[in-house]
Amino acid sequence: MKNFLCHFAAALAFCSLSACSTAATHADIRIINRSTGEQLPTYRHKGELWVAGKPGDRYSILVNNRTGGRLLTVVSVDGVNVLSGDTAATNQRGYVLSPRDAVDIAGWRKSERDVAAFYFTSLDDSYAARTKRPDNVGVIGVAAFREYQVPVQVQEMSANAASAPMRSREAAAPAAAADKAESKLGTGHGERVYSPTQTVEFQRASNTPDDVITVRYDSYANLVARGVIPSPRRHPSPNAFPGGNYVPDPS
Repeated sequence: MKNFLCHFAAALAFCSLSACSTAATHADIRIINRSTGEQLPTYRHKGELWVAGKPGDRYSILVNNRTGGRLLTVVSVDGVNVLSGDTAATNQRGYVLSPRDAVDIAGWRKSERDVAAFYFTSLDDSYAARTKRPDNVGVIGVAAFREYQVPVQVQEMSANAASAPMRSREAAAPAAAADKAESKLGTGHGERVYSPTQTVEFQRASNTPDDVITVRYDSYANLVARGVIPSPRRHPSPNAFPGGNYVPDPS
């Protein structure tokens, strides 16, 4: 199987799963608001995972390798490969993670030293739309591949620990989608951010991804309008003077 040159990212200190992570068997991802340092809550709606972004906020994609071997993760934003800028496909370059390692992807890769920051913005200002590819704006994807291992005659097999279940905030149907929808949210091509990498060699065990994780995003108002996030129920306050000049008879 053909070898691929991929980018390797240094280990990060925080690799543990959280209640709102989007976990799969080999990898999981979390979307981090770089403006506040907080993890964006994840909502499940009709079989899809969603996060709500705020226009102008920078964000990053935290990808975690849950396996004991190296893992290649091909990452796309709005249908665009974050490393090459090509229209995304699973057979392209990606980030190589060491066993139990993680990478915080903060932007579009510009060189081995820096990236152009991801930030939430209007569809027209998104990098995909500005490069005439607006059709897939509003989705983040990760395709994970295990590394090819040379077969041996005798190989001790150990049982893999059961994968953590995918957990998220279940979004029930709203009482009423009263909030007005906004312009669809996309990801912009922001200022340069220092993010060093190096190029390494990686041979995939298969041409088919072992995991494909997809997270859709939009503004909070749009997620309420489409029923992803329940609309807050409005309880009217009692009015001390609702009208009438004299005391009527009770019914």
